Amino acid sequence: MSLTVDDFDFPLPPELIAQHPAPERRGSRLLHICGQQHVDRKFADLPTLLRAGDLLVFNDTRVIKARFFGVKETGGQVEIMLERIVDATHAICQIRASKAPKTGCLLRLADAFTVRMTGRAGADGDFFALELVDRNNFWEVSEQYGKLPLPPYIEHPAEGADETRYQTVYAREPGAVAAPTAGLHFDEAMLATLRNQGVGTAFVTLHVGAGTYRPVRVEKIADHRMHSERYVVPPETAAAIAATRAAGGRVIAVGTTSLRTLESAGNDDGSISAGSSETDIFITPGYRFKVVDRLITNFHLPKSTLMMLVSAFAGYDAIRAAYAHAVAERYRFFSYGDAMLLEKSDAV
Repeated sequence: MSLTVDDFDFPLPPELIAQHPAPERRGSRLLHICGQQHVDRKFADLPTLLRAGDLLVFNDTRVIKARFFGVKETGGQVEIMLERIVDATHAICQIRASKAPKTGCLLRLADAFTVRMTGRAGADGDFFALELVDRNNFWEVSEQYGKLPLPPYIEHPAEGADETRYQTVYAREPGAVAAPTAGLHFDEAMLATLRNQGVGTAFVTLHVGAGTYRPVRVEKIADHRMHSERYVVPPETAAAIAATRAAGGRVIAVGTTSLRTLESAGNDDGSISAGSSETDIFITPGYRFKVVDRLITNFHLPKSTLMMLVSAFAGYDAIRAAYAHAVAERYRFFSYGDAMLLEKSDAV
């Protein structure tokens, strides 16, 4: 079957797009999806749905202050969204301006520092390469002058509360420009509860890029090319997955970024290879999952690659039915919204 982008569309009332997080991290709802069955729960119920010997795999990336406003040397206004800091003095970004800056153009950002646009970047040339001119550390200027990059569907500018709530409690490796939002529901108390009942935890790192919000611009999904993101799988995580498999436990990815990392590093026997690499894995219905048994994730945008991923994991018809139920029951959608626990479908 040749699937199109429209096969992953669904009607979503705008008022269901969460603009702020729940008062408490664990205060969201949780829709448990197993085939055509779905059960309405609270995220606080999650420990009752796990058992000793299960392994939760989290993405420990940390969101950096990646948005800047400034002017071109010609006077035109620009908005910069970092995609990736390549090294201390080089970065790749998206640029919003009335006219794209030319190679060699100087940009004054935050009225504090200057960068030079050195050329196009990315597989399709839709990103821009930047070089610092009068500073020597992109990490430092990001922290000092950047703005927290909330998703485009959140309509308010980043506020003080967002500095905390648009970051997981276990974030430790800076480099993402979008949060791994499934992890936003976990607080320290829940993590302690899970550890006490024998649920294991492990970490990978995938720095989420601004390309995660790029729409799919082709009709047939087979023609879409994913943006590339860098990931790291520590040796202790590979060992924890091997031990979990040997003991008959379940590997549970917390978020699609964790799942994409594990499947990118996965082997056919269910083990994973430690190390760092780039991934542009594009998971669509028909994909055979090698590593992940269950997935915790938020509700995703219509026609998005993540809608395709969850349809591949839980089953196309199951996701259609679950999303229709979620809309009817007024679940909250996207980054600050509610969560799902997905059981892997046996269908391929």
